[in-house]
Amino acid sequence: MTNTDLRTQSIEAPARRSFLSTAGLMTGGLGLAAVASAFPASAAHRRTAVHKAGGDIDVLQGALALEHEGIAAYQIAGASGLLTPDVLKVALVFLGHHKGHRDALANLIRKAGGKPVEAKSDADYTMELNLGALKSQGDVVALATKLEMGAANAYVGQVAALQDHALAHLFAQLGTDEAVHWAVLNNALGAAVPTPAFIFG
Repeated sequence: MTNTDLRTQSIEAPARRSFLSTAGLMTGGLGLAAVASAFPASAAHRRTAVHKAGGDIDVLQGALALEHEGIAAYQIAGASGLLTPDVLKVALVFLGHHKGHRDALANLIRKAGGKPVEAKSDADYTMELNLGALKSQGDVVALATKLEMGAANAYVGQVAALQDHALAHLFAQLGTDEAVHWAVLNNALGAAVPTPAFIFG
């Protein structure tokens, strides 16, 4: 695995959650009618989707920015040389999940006639997220655990804001993936499972 394959950029939980309040700034004016073609549905459903599309596409753009950050985090951590082969193997699986999430979100935005938000540069993520502070595998796993918790919370928080039920289903799937990542990482840290019900959201 080369440094090109695995750039390292992490996302602090607040940054991964920031799309909840800033997604609307990233859209660049998407056509509302275009989102109707993204989901197979009845004509009545498609007409309704036109009115709902604006807010939903804003949320999709914010979620895409979130996934760009997740990809960067696993790539940079993987290239850091701090991870053992076994841990790197798991990180690469999670990286693949985030790339799949990115591709699904970007595809929906394109189908709606929009231009998917671009990832920031590695240098930007490294500076914004203070990735130079990672000095050990434990540091990487602890940060990844925190970030996955933030991502799961972000997706759970956005489900209620989505107008289109198909998108709400997608966000439930995305949040579930993030929760699985968190559980694996939390276990790797040897941390206790939270005792209260409703761990996420």
